[in-house]
Amino acid sequence: KDWTLGEQKAVAEDIAAKGEASPAYAKAKAAMDANTKWSIKLTNGKTLEYRIIGINNDDLADGSGKAGLTFETTNDVLYKHGLNDANTNVGGWRSSELRGRLNTGDLWALLPAELQSKAKAVTKMTDNDGGSCAGTPSATIDKVFILSTTEIYGYRQSDGTQYEYYAMSRYSGPEIVCYFNTRSVSPSDSTDFFYVDPFGRCKSGSANSVGNVFPAWCF
Repeated sequence: KDWTLGEQKAVAEDIAAKGEASPAYAKAKAAMDANTKWSIKLTNGKTLEYRIIGINNDDLADGSGKAGLTFETTNDVLYKHGLNDANTNVGGWRSSELRGRLNTGDLWALLPAELQSKAKAVTKMTDNDGGSCAGTPSATIDKVFILSTTEIYGYRQSDGTQYEYYAMSRYSGPEIVCYFNTRSVSPSDSTDFFYVDPFGRCKSGSANSVGNVFPAWCF
């Protein structure tokens, strides 16, 4: 619970190298199972809380293996945003304005430099076509991302694989009752993405409808 960012990164890299043989593996899994949270100060002075949701789940973008730990934000400190100002899902997550804001724009700038420098680029699979061409996942490289419906529920579309945290025997989203965005497009039209409602149900809504943003990243 008292691991610093530096220690979290060291733990992640040891787990990535040694898997379950790492002395830190059991501690990281116990922290994930217990919903242990850490916190960091954003550049605007707000406090972001986060937890482990995956161990050796995400593929490093450089092809060198897995990222040892994946973390997800649990509070609403980044507030509400749409995926696009225009009501379109064409281009999916790959072309979305929210992706740009999280990886290079104003939302990225809120993250402290220490986190920015430690977050590893990973390959994320998402249906990035949208519109009438929806249905074929493709890769993007991201340091910061939001989850897909597959990563949460495990059975919708083919946007990655379900994280261990969400594969446990209960749904447990962020620690507030809210609507929050996923990066998964609705394949039935050219305007909607999927989001999660306050009861943990998957719904579709307009690309320009605002929902809470809970970024994830990997060490």
